Amino acid sequence: MLPDDWQLTEDVDDFLARAGDFLRSRPALHNTPLTDIEKLRTRGADAHGAEATVFGRLESGGEVRAIFYRTPRGRLGLTPLSAKQADTLAAHLAGLGHFPSNVIADHDTATAFAETWQRHTGAASMPFWRTHLYRLGTLTPPQPRPEGRGRIAGGQDHEQVVRWCREFCVDVGEQSSIDLIDSGSWADSRFGDRHFTFWETPDGNPLSMAAATSIVGGMVRVDPVYTPAHLRGRGYAGAVSVEVSRAALAAGATDVVLFADPANPTSNALYQRIGYVHVADFTGYRFSYGAPEAGQEHGRRKTHLPSGS
Repeated sequence: MLPDDWQLTEDVDDFLARAGDFLRSRPALHNTPLTDIEKLRTRGADAHGAEATVFGRLESGGEVRAIFYRTPRGRLGLTPLSAKQADTLAAHLAGLGHFPSNVIADHDTATAFAETWQRHTGAASMPFWRTHLYRLGTLTPPQPRPEGRGRIAGGQDHEQVVRWCREFCVDVGEQSSIDLIDSGSWADSRFGDRHFTFWETPDGNPLSMAAATSIVGGMVRVDPVYTPAHLRGRGYAGAVSVEVSRAALAAGATDVVLFADPANPTSNALYQRIGYVHVADFTGYRFSYGAPEAGQEHGRRKTHLPSGS
């Protein structure tokens, strides 16, 4: 096997059997692949349409060194790669007709892939997402604690949760998530598998909201955290973030992580005050393709792969 030989499959169970230990070896850094692939596994990797998710692993010396996955909607997720590995992967994907609509990875990997993808395909790239990744160190509740209490959201709170998730997406410019929510595709949105908690007044009026993923590979990601604009600056976001972080630890999580917008110094300072430590920076690039050739639609071409190849 060549040092940079990527092995591709459409079988999520086969992929996890071979690459699961690698993903779980760095749960904080691999938090998005862990949750994305688990969602694909539980809901069906091809649940979104005729095109299956493609998974790939890079092996060297009998060990998995990196992975990628391309979802039916065209998002490419990557674990850290060198510039050479990114180039090899780009050439391989282009040759197979797998044209992603965007890529998300740690900053250096995403940037290296976007640059080499343009060389191989001519696709222009535009950054659309930048974020800091934080991992919880020692949880430190804010002082003074704001008035109120935490409460796990139930079925009766669904409309409130959906409304606030939509407002959150408007604030951060996540149009794709807004479209899914507006179309009624809550389960397909990134919020559909979350567990929500409110910080509310003593008489039960919600003031702020935070959510968390289920534990995967020992990791829980806090996402999203939202407080309506007219209620901000009163400590509610910190209080509810502590609630969900504490619950994650109590449930057995070894790594509790969250993403924060680098352009929002308030949220970054808040997370650091309650015990979160900066781990890495992540970036997303969106690709723009020219007119496809006859019979080919970039980003939607289906290539069947033998299971486990």
